[in-house]
Amino acid sequence: MIKSLIKTSIENTRNTIDAALGDRDLLAAIENAGKTCIEALRAGKKILIAGNGGSAADAQHIAAELVSRLNYDRPGLAAVALTTDTSALTAIGNDYGFDYIFARQVEAIGTPGDVLIAISTSGNSANILASIKAAQAKNIATIGMSGKSGGKMNEVCDLIIKAPSSHTPNIQECHIMIGHIICQIIEDTMFGKAAS
Repeated sequence: MIKSLIKTSIENTRNTIDAALGDRDLLAAIENAGKTCIEALRAGKKILIAGNGGSAADAQHIAAELVSRLNYDRPGLAAVALTTDTSALTAIGNDYGFDYIFARQVEAIGTPGDVLIAISTSGNSANILASIKAAQAKNIATIGMSGKSGGKMNEVCDLIIKAPSSHTPNIQECHIMIGHIICQIIEDTMFGKAAS
């Protein structure tokens, strides 16, 4: 039974990746997300990233790849995961409500020309939608990362990247793969593979 579970899980992951490979709209969205981030970074702006639960971990992971490095040594890039400051998160959650934990940070540190990468497997997380609204009010580009349906994020994001699955673990696996690809697009385009 356990061996069957393992095999099925791996097959589901493979099927999601195969679906991603065949999805031209998804591939174009990933490319456009990379270009949007490059434009902001070259202009001296920053990438803000938000998500809940596993998507919070993805936000931190992607930010770390940009600030530190992905494949080789090069100058650090300005990226902030809005999921890491427990004092801010708990203060905002207590004073304004959980739906505003990211929006308030966008209002506080976001500047026109920045990019917000907003991650929600359902596309319907209230605090993610509020962060997108706050970003748009400040002329911050919004890139959504969601599952197959896109949810409410379809209607509000400047650009949406939809993992071709409705199963949360497979969506999250796809999201971190996409995050790595976006980071590689940024790193290679801005610094070239010979930057080390």
